Amino acid sequence: MSLSIFTLLILLLPLNVVSQDFQGKAFYFSKSTMDLGNFGARMSEAQKKQIQAGLKNRLEKTYILTFNKEESFFEEDEKLDAMSGATDSWGKNFSPGKQYKNVKTNSLLQSQEFYGKQFLVEDKLLEIAWSMGSETKKIGNYTCFKATATIPVADLEWYNFSWSSMSQKEDDSVKTTEVIAWYSPQIPVSQGPLEYWGLPGLILEVNVGNTTMLCSKIVMNPQEKSTIEAPQKGKIINKKDYQTTIAGKMMEMRNNRGRRRN
Repeated sequence: MSLSIFTLLILLLPLNVVSQDFQGKAFYFSKSTMDLGNFGARMSEAQKKQIQAGLKNRLEKTYILTFNKEESFFEEDEKLDAMSGATDSWGKNFSPGKQYKNVKTNSLLQSQEFYGKQFLVEDKLLEIAWSMGSETKKIGNYTCFKATATIPVADLEWYNFSWSSMSQKEDDSVKTTEVIAWYSPQIPVSQGPLEYWGLPGLILEVNVGNTTMLCSKIVMNPQEKSTIEAPQKGKIINKKDYQTTIAGKMMEMRNNRGRRRN
């Protein structure tokens, strides 16, 4: 990082945020597009819109990140799901659960439910080799800087499952994706949504693949502080073993379906 950029970062730090005793809440809206591939080429625009509408509760999500200088707690805003009346029992098996990150201890604890069984995924924070640039833009009232990284897809979606990922494991190939993040040093915490962290400011926007996650609202030092605690219930397991568990269960389900057809 050049001296001029470093100096600018320091100048952007508001005194009230630098205080050791502070807390904030960041509200994120996540939107994904769906690639229908060759199948979509044979569909009318009306049919495509109908499919997108039917999957809206999977493609559009709202999350809340509660953070302080060292810790954060990330969760989906379940209140909005309750208001919409949308249910997606299948999708919840492969969605990120409530996540606790501690940048001081380099630890992650994430609560995951898979077909009614509760797991507590305990692991280290994802190592991300960020490349920081000088490009800036405004997100709300905050000046943000651009950072990029190339990350294995499996490291970002370890709670998910796809048959294509199974075939990739068989041929030992590693699929990677480019991540673009926008962070603001005006909020000098090394936190962000999902797996993302490690920048000299709160990450307010993430672009990866067909998904954009954007911070729509920030509340600094709310009058009513929230307790940031790691989830505690569930069978303790690490990310790798959790992926193995999911893959085994999916193979078992597929084999059972095959037996019933015979």
